[in-house]
Amino acid sequence: MSGNSDPLTPRAKLAVTAGKAAAAVSRAAGRGSGSVIGGRVALKLDPDLLARLATHLDVILVSATNGKTTTTRLIAEALRAAGPVVSNALGANMPAGITSALAGGSDAKFAVIEVDEKYLAGVARDTDPKCIALLNLSRDQLDRAAETRMMAEHWREGLAGSKAVVVANADDPLVVWAASSSPNVMWVAAGQMWKDDAWSCPSCGGVMQRPGDDWFCGDCGFRRPTPTWALSGDHVLDPHGSAWPIHLQLPGRANKANAASSVAVAAVFGVPPQVALERMYQVQAVAGRYDVVQFMQRDLRLLLAKNPAGWLETFSLIDPPPTPVILSVNARGADGTDTSWLWDVDYTRLTGHPIFVLGDRKLDLAVRLEVANQSFQVCENLDQAVQLAPPGRIEVIANYTAFQDLRRRVGN
Repeated sequence: MSGNSDPLTPRAKLAVTAGKAAAAVSRAAGRGSGSVIGGRVALKLDPDLLARLATHLDVILVSATNGKTTTTRLIAEALRAAGPVVSNALGANMPAGITSALAGGSDAKFAVIEVDEKYLAGVARDTDPKCIALLNLSRDQLDRAAETRMMAEHWREGLAGSKAVVVANADDPLVVWAASSSPNVMWVAAGQMWKDDAWSCPSCGGVMQRPGDDWFCGDCGFRRPTPTWALSGDHVLDPHGSAWPIHLQLPGRANKANAASSVAVAAVFGVPPQVALERMYQVQAVAGRYDVVQFMQRDLRLLLAKNPAGWLETFSLIDPPPTPVILSVNARGADGTDTSWLWDVDYTRLTGHPIFVLGDRKLDLAVRLEVANQSFQVCENLDQAVQLAPPGRIEVIANYTAFQDLRRRVGN
């Protein structure tokens, strides 16, 4: 802890103690990590606790629709080269979960915090971050989150005049619009595979022009900024034009993009690209994502995809046909109860794969696959799907609560 003064008042200390006790009870009852209930109890006792816990930390916030949990983990690994890190590594990314995470970091120098898009402005106000990473914005949880352009506007208003260095994806027009209200932005060319949420200009509503990797609005002149950092194939290009090779154990182009943004964040705190990338190589899985597990004498690779952009990225990294694929979709509170997003996913990319469907909303998914002319089998549970799957490693793709269900079943 920097300085000699303890930033926690007696009330704050009581709140932290009570929160940890509530979390311990929740864990003992088998209700999960307890971070959310612990944070809620603590904030009830001291509503200013999050701000108090952040006062001695260099706070880095990470927000996006896709990739924030992985990027948070990559940044945390990189910054450990410069000092102890506290992070909400399990993805509890609303104020209660964030408060719980910071309550366990009294000896940390850095706090690397994943933040739900909806809560970014409020958490930034409470924690006075040194750096904010903005990766992308796309449709997700349609019944809970605002329409993407409204979310971008919410970010833009919340970040106006922020003292933080904002590390933002230059290839996502919605992120650029949101970040442009900040006086200190570092642009990263991280790419944008899913473009269906950014065809109209967030500034004026005009039609976006997209020649090659560039984009601009022909009506108002809003355009892609010149990036300082860039993902180029398997390398990160730094502000001087030097190319640093990316070696990750995490698969896919999306994770190279996450690494590029993470390298830029680490550089803000003086960690060189080579050191940051070496540390990122240690990450093999993130909260169970990308793990290969043994179940019923079969290898299963667990992949999380919770919205159209995420499914598109995931389809790009699975093994080619005839690799069997299990798809599982729920529509519980944490997923969003509206499954209309399934119609935005291009399931023709699975042609040639034996497909097995399960989850609470397996029939919704079955209808979508039928329309996409895919052959599939609806299964009652994971055990049945694995029994029916032909030989070879099985790719298992699930949305949020379905993914947690599968992890419990395979003992991961």
